[in-house]
Amino acid sequence: MEGLAHGGEGAMVDEKPSPFARRRETMGFSQEALAERLGIDVRTVRRWDTGDFVKGPQPWIRDKLARCLQVTLEGLDELLTATVKHEALVAAGEVVSPEITTVPPGAVMLPVLVDGKPVLLPVDPKALAGRGFPTLATESREDAMSPLSRRSLLRFSILASALPALDVEAHQHIAAAMEDARRYLDTDLVQRLRDQLVSCKSSDGGSEAMKTPPLPIVLGILGAIEEAAREVQPGVRHQLLSLGAECGEFAGWLYRDAGDLTRALYWHDRAIEWSQVVGDTTMQGYVLLKKAQLAYDERDPHRMLDLTQAVRGGSWKLPLRVQAEAVQQEARAEAMLGASLASVERKLGEARQLLSNSMNQECALGAHYNDTLLTMQTAVCYTEAGKPRRSVDLYSEALTENSFSPRDYGFFLSWMSASLALAGEPDEAARTGLESAKRASNSSSQRTHRELERVVEVLAPWQNRPAVKELQAVV
Repeated sequence: MEGLAHGGEGAMVDEKPSPFARRRETMGFSQEALAERLGIDVRTVRRWDTGDFVKGPQPWIRDKLARCLQVTLEGLDELLTATVKHEALVAAGEVVSPEITTVPPGAVMLPVLVDGKPVLLPVDPKALAGRGFPTLATESREDAMSPLSRRSLLRFSILASALPALDVEAHQHIAAAMEDARRYLDTDLVQRLRDQLVSCKSSDGGSEAMKTPPLPIVLGILGAIEEAAREVQPGVRHQLLSLGAECGEFAGWLYRDAGDLTRALYWHDRAIEWSQVVGDTTMQGYVLLKKAQLAYDERDPHRMLDLTQAVRGGSWKLPLRVQAEAVQQEARAEAMLGASLASVERKLGEARQLLSNSMNQECALGAHYNDTLLTMQTAVCYTEAGKPRRSVDLYSEALTENSFSPRDYGFFLSWMSASLALAGEPDEAARTGLESAKRASNSSSQRTHRELERVVEVLAPWQNRPAVKELQAVV
């Protein structure tokens, strides 16, 4: 298993990826995935990884590559230059200082999720005996460290991290399933995973934080799905990939709120792929809507319009609540592209009617969508249409702290702050922005923080006012 070291004293993980390759891997891209995202041959990415190039990426692709790696254009140049130097040192046989992990005798490198990222830590296999993986404690060192056992250990740790609250018996079931997915990964275990996902969704953004943040748990479930899906029984595979689509959509949302739009888009794409495999056309349309929302975060109205029109014109049968949100999103994109106020209001009226008709329709997708949320989105449509005063009136009427989770309340305050600034009320905009910033800090919502950065830009003409200065300092 790559990246897994074992054995006696002095054993180590001794890989020397180039600076470019390390950055690519940190952002979650394999060579093939980055090539697919950029629309280029994978051999080109391999040349970037190894410094085997003369001019580097072509001008037409540099911006997109920098966004994928989440670096500036200058930072991209530094990565590529450092890679060329790194490979020259390797070719010359000079010492390159890799990240080295010395492993104690008899230990294995156990992957543990920390802040949603896998970190390898040395662990004594005997310490795992009480956690549902007893075979490693009784095997000889040679058997325990065999590739098969290490593979099973890796799988077990991924899935166990997704179910931190389960008892020993449940973890024994997990261990068996990860060692022989075809035999032991059954519908009962899939349901346990689904229950954990539901728990994560219900607690997301609330005032009572989970002992384990939702993102590492969701990534643990996704890791287990990707590891085991090739070996489970066909009937279970369908259920597993269906769960994968739901998890991928939720992971995309969590990364979006964390401000990591590249990973958000990656998991949205995975969710669509899995929903296509299992024939869940409703989920496909729903994820397209989520991708349209992500396009708004990037202020890309053309992509928003393309995606929402695809949602509305597709062959899938979407719940009325989802249709209502899609129509609202289409209205917002058209407002950003200069449509008349009358045209925008007609679409908003259509969304309101769809939502009203949905009250007797039960469906998990879009269950969160209600009149208050549509009012918030209507307000932002008015701001995008050049009517910020009307937006402020709607926020003042409908935006209350008990209507939303603490995180979402803080986010909508950032929208209200922007509308106040555009309406020429800098002091009130700054005070509202400070309230939003406080909640963004408590919930670690980078999405809210990004909106507040835009507020500060709008408030630039009043930057010497005390309240505006205070907001600038916080943001």
